Amino acid sequence: MSSSPWFAPRVALSTKRTRVLTIVSFLLPLLIWSAVSYVPFLWHPKVVVIDPGDVSYFKVDMLVDREVFKKESSKVEAAGKTLPTGKRANPIYLPAPHEVAKAFVTSFTTEPQRRSEQWLHESLWHSITIIFWGFILSSLVGVPIGVLCGTYAAVSRIHEPFIEFFRYLPAPAFGALAVAILGIYDGPKIAIIFIGTFFQQVLIVSNTTRKLDISLLEAALTLGAKRMQLLFKVVIPGILPDLFRDLRILLGWAWTYLIVAELIGTSSGITWFITQQARYKNFDNVFAAIMMIGIIGLLSDIILAKLGKYIFPWERSANKA
Repeated sequence: MSSSPWFAPRVALSTKRTRVLTIVSFLLPLLIWSAVSYVPFLWHPKVVVIDPGDVSYFKVDMLVDREVFKKESSKVEAAGKTLPTGKRANPIYLPAPHEVAKAFVTSFTTEPQRRSEQWLHESLWHSITIIFWGFILSSLVGVPIGVLCGTYAAVSRIHEPFIEFFRYLPAPAFGALAVAILGIYDGPKIAIIFIGTFFQQVLIVSNTTRKLDISLLEAALTLGAKRMQLLFKVVIPGILPDLFRDLRILLGWAWTYLIVAELIGTSSGITWFITQQARYKNFDNVFAAIMMIGIIGLLSDIILAKLGKYIFPWERSANKA
């Protein structure tokens, strides 16, 4: 009995099936969100007031709990007064999809309420620079150490035990110390990105290096390769495709530390934009900004994946699988 083409183990799907499943993976959350937003009987725990009637504190477009609305309606009905009218609605913190879609445009075109605040595109660019420098500095140090740990047992034993311990310490816990040492501006934010990715990076790269076929190392040593030749002509070329994929994954981890990092010292970047919009109760802008982070991260990963196929053409079949 042959397996279903959708669930055949370790067999790549066709291009058509891959596209269908990719679209479905995005449509399902959107359908759930739309159902909760547009179908009143599913949830909608609030009532938006259309006509306050004789309820003194009700205002037009005011959101109240359904229980409160029923209670006040019962009171004015018993008193023989005008009943309020309203329709079921979601809380203000759960905007509908069309409101968030509109915010994707208005958040870029609406001028900040204060002169000291940045436009959304300025906030996004500032956050991208924080991610860039934090991850670049982490990679410049972490990748070489990881390669050495994966190649030489002595280097591994002197680094990895402490790194294994340190990686469990939450990066945000070093926020106060980073501010004391690096000031209140971008320095401590970059430091948090560095701490959050460096220790994981060393362990992942070292594990990737250990997966290199030992026979390649033995052959190089038999042919008289020196230490530097072993590293730069055998080890690094042998792990480059896997190393590239590791860095793509680690870049995603750097994005997860961004929000916490930008709360340290002076507020800035996309985190400051989200905080301000939440303060003004513009939750459509909050959702739009959060989604923009995801979109930027996804696009950067897609670009890196395409670049990887171009740089390592012999890996294309493995990537498809």
